Amino acid sequence: QVQLVESGGGLVQAGGSLRLSCAASGGTFSRYAMGWFRQAPRKEREFVAAISWSGTSMYYGDPVSGRFTISRDNAKNTVYLQMNSLKPEDTAVYYCAASWAVDRRIADYFSWGQGTQVTVSS
Repeated sequence: QVQLVESGGGLVQAGGSLRLSCAASGGTFSRYAMGWFRQAPRKEREFVAAISWSGTSMYYGDPVSGRFTISRDNAKNTVYLQMNSLKPEDTAVYYCAASWAVDRRIADYFSWGQGTQVTVSS
C-alpha cells in the first residue's frame, strides 16, 4: 500500500502562489494515476486535478482550471500542484490520492494523504 505525505501548504494573500508536494512511499509510484482534492469547512471534498501515471494526461476541476497545474516526477516519487492567482475561496485542506486510472471520482482513489492546509487571505 502506498503512503502519501503532502507538504507546502500555508497562508498566502489573494493573488499569490503556492506549490504543494505529495511524496509517495511503499508502492510503485509510476504505476499510479494521482489526484489532488480539497475540502473546505462545512463543504464536501471536491476534485481539483489529476494526472496519469505517465504525466501525459491532466484534468482539472472547473474552479481551478487555468490557475493550477498538476505535474509529477516519477524519479522522485512526487506529485506537485502549482497554484497561482489564489483566491480566498481556494482556502481548504488539500489532499493527494492515488488511483489505478486518472479519474475525477473520489471513490476510485484507494490511498490518501493526511492533507495540508491552504489559507488564502483577502
